[in-house]
Amino acid sequence: MAAPPAGGAASADIVTFPARQPGQVAFAREELQRILDLYGRMVAAGQWRDYAMEFARDAATFAAFRRAAECPQARIEKRPALRNRQGMWTLFGEHGQVLKRGHELAGVLAPIERKLLKPVSG
Repeated sequence: MAAPPAGGAASADIVTFPARQPGQVAFAREELQRILDLYGRMVAAGQWRDYAMEFARDAATFAAFRRAAECPQARIEKRPALRNRQGMWTLFGEHGQVLKRGHELAGVLAPIERKLLKPVSG
């Protein structure tokens, strides 16, 4: 019987985190950092309170909610299959309407960034 590797556990017990499925679309670290930075600023402004992420075979989605029980106020979707067409990034509004499409994440997030710059009138 062979001895286990130096780490102590057999290699069959090691599971990488997150355990992605082959071919699953995900956000790159820089993309997720930019999205979560915007999310944090929207939380600080009192606009968003919750979020959800979904990773599928054809798209990765980040949804931001005003309240957890509602439909998402904004949804950011990365769909690499559209990279050479209208761009892989899409920003959806509260009712599912497409607000912005593009090849660069920064340009697609611009409408939400502008909301942060506007003063809130009561």
